Amino acid sequence: MIETTLEHIAELCGGTLADPSAGQTKVRGVFTDSRSVLTGGLFVPLTGERFDGHAYVEETLRAGAAGALWQADRALPGASAPLIIVEDTYAALQRLAAAYLAEGQVKVVAVTGSNGKTTTKDLVASVLSQRYRVHKTDGNFNNHIGLPLTVLSMPRETEIAVLEMGMSGRGEIELLSQLARPDVAVITNIGDAHLLQLGSREEIARAKLEITAGLRDGGLLVCHGDEPLVDLALSEREPGGRIRLLRFGLGERCELRLSRMSGDGSGMAFAVPSAGGQGESVFHIPLLGQHNVMNAMAALAVGRQFGLTDEQIAAGLAGARISGMRFERHVTPGGWIVLNDAYNASPTSMRAALSVLADMKGGRRIAVLADMLELGPQEAALHFEIGAELTPDQIDVVLTYGELGKHIADGARRSLPAEAVHSFQDKMSLKAYLNQEVRPGDIVLVKASRGMKLEEVVNDWIRNTDSSVGLREV
Repeated sequence: MIETTLEHIAELCGGTLADPSAGQTKVRGVFTDSRSVLTGGLFVPLTGERFDGHAYVEETLRAGAAGALWQADRALPGASAPLIIVEDTYAALQRLAAAYLAEGQVKVVAVTGSNGKTTTKDLVASVLSQRYRVHKTDGNFNNHIGLPLTVLSMPRETEIAVLEMGMSGRGEIELLSQLARPDVAVITNIGDAHLLQLGSREEIARAKLEITAGLRDGGLLVCHGDEPLVDLALSEREPGGRIRLLRFGLGERCELRLSRMSGDGSGMAFAVPSAGGQGESVFHIPLLGQHNVMNAMAALAVGRQFGLTDEQIAAGLAGARISGMRFERHVTPGGWIVLNDAYNASPTSMRAALSVLADMKGGRRIAVLADMLELGPQEAALHFEIGAELTPDQIDVVLTYGELGKHIADGARRSLPAEAVHSFQDKMSLKAYLNQEVRPGDIVLVKASRGMKLEEVVNDWIRNTDSSVGLREV
């Protein structure tokens, strides 16, 4: 993490020391939560409509913080304190992170996309760690606050930073990209997340392409080659060939093209042409579904860009540790399988998850689904479509939760028997039904938006389970 003096931090973020005599005070790390004081760290008081971190500055200093930023439009506290005066604490935090990155001459890989960005970030980091000292975003700490904090927690010896970039509207990824100045940018896909804010998939594509705003001249954009909206948005944003492009996918125009793949219910294996052009290389991932093969191909492309051999890349993919609740596979003591994909959901990711469930062999395939949030005026219809696409040869039982989830159930009743579809408005009833009905051999998929906290339905099952995976060769 950043280790320097208050004086140097003031220089990096464009601030002024309130008390110049405090300039040589040593600082180690940066934090924004006054409830979790980092001893010797710099406190950044953030402000909002209903909160103001400046109210806690003196408290954090008493608790062991080495210093704090202070916004210039606030009256200074009475006593002399180790403060750096800045115009805006958010902007100062971001400038500090950008300067810290630049000082270390760290290479940066930026990852965004409607779905799969956290999984892809984890895969990229695992691959690059086979050869380099890598620092990555923790969880999905991927916004205008989380990304700077990720950067400032980076060890000095870091060679490559793998940074996830999220958004809720236009302009946000552009800001993050200009802060990080990536050498390689990855767009996993263009889905339907954030339709409420952006209105269409075309606008979502334009927002995701903002990742090229800070991409260095001659930098590499890695993107899903089977998504035409990327081409449209890229031609609008980067018409002059300033950057290089590498597409991965199934189509003939993809520079990195999937040859074949297979799965055995616990992982996937896939093959692509070898880096040298002779024969094929086979890779394994402890993840399910074609969508995760695409995520792995993005990581493969990044690994080759940084000079890793296919053998090194294969080791990184096979040993990857993925952030929680992203298609975790658990075998319960009762003998059924839980696929915990409850971290988030959109129509695109919901269809991908259901496709994986449909392909699995064993007992009954039970889909436990809840609301997909932030879909805008078409939310009811989009939920209904998910259910209406299900057939008895794909899914055996559909259980839904929530106001929007009931539209999935309504759609499912068009094809599935009435006794195979149940809708619940409270989690306790859903949990009780599952506990009573699930049998050994059953496969239970849990999928919903983060705000639904659907993992609570199966948490008791998966606390002490076997999540080991095996893989079958292509």
